[in-house]
Amino acid sequence: MRILLAEDDENLNKTLTERLRSKGFDVDSCLDGDEALYYASQNIHDVILLDRMLPYMDGTKILAQLRNSEITIPIIFITALGSLSDKVTGLNSGADDYLVKPFEFDELLARIQCVTRRSPMLSMSKTLQLLDITYNMDNDTLTGPERSCSLSKREGALLEAFLRNPNQTIQRDTLLLKVWGPESDVETGNLDNYIHFLRRRLKTVGSHLVLKTIRGVGYCIQSE
Repeated sequence: MRILLAEDDENLNKTLTERLRSKGFDVDSCLDGDEALYYASQNIHDVILLDRMLPYMDGTKILAQLRNSEITIPIIFITALGSLSDKVTGLNSGADDYLVKPFEFDELLARIQCVTRRSPMLSMSKTLQLLDITYNMDNDTLTGPERSCSLSKREGALLEAFLRNPNQTIQRDTLLLKVWGPESDVETGNLDNYIHFLRRRLKTVGSHLVLKTIRGVGYCIQSE
């Protein structure tokens, strides 16, 4: 699961980023509103943790622009603005939850779990299943009808993107952003290599799922 953290307090940003990564999340972090809007507009994250008081553009304006662009990623405001009117304003502007600083890290994890549980496409479960395969994200193990095999972290991230969007064509650029991140300058040929690796993994475990190439667009996972 990929999280965007927009928090201008450098110490808090660093601490939250490290702790979230220690829990297995992929985290992109930024320190100001302009960067936050740029990252969020890529529409590649599963959850956004958004400070309301950011330099250059405040969180409420960022949220409004995202919702106007029909970006429905769950967003949790993390802010020192804790009055009832502040909470009402934040929630009414389109936020999915509102967490007042200072907060305990365990509460943040619970809030993330809560907003992801509301979407059928998102889950904090460490196991993903589709037809005849199961992918365990804790140990990067793919299990099919015939056997199991281990995946690299990159292969696992790519497979996760497909399993969360079955029978849907995912554009190449979206896969690059989801798997390598918005700051990476990875070449598109790397994606082709990992698609090849993943196809071999599916065959190895005896799956009837295939990664179909949608020419000029991207890839789709579906049954043979």
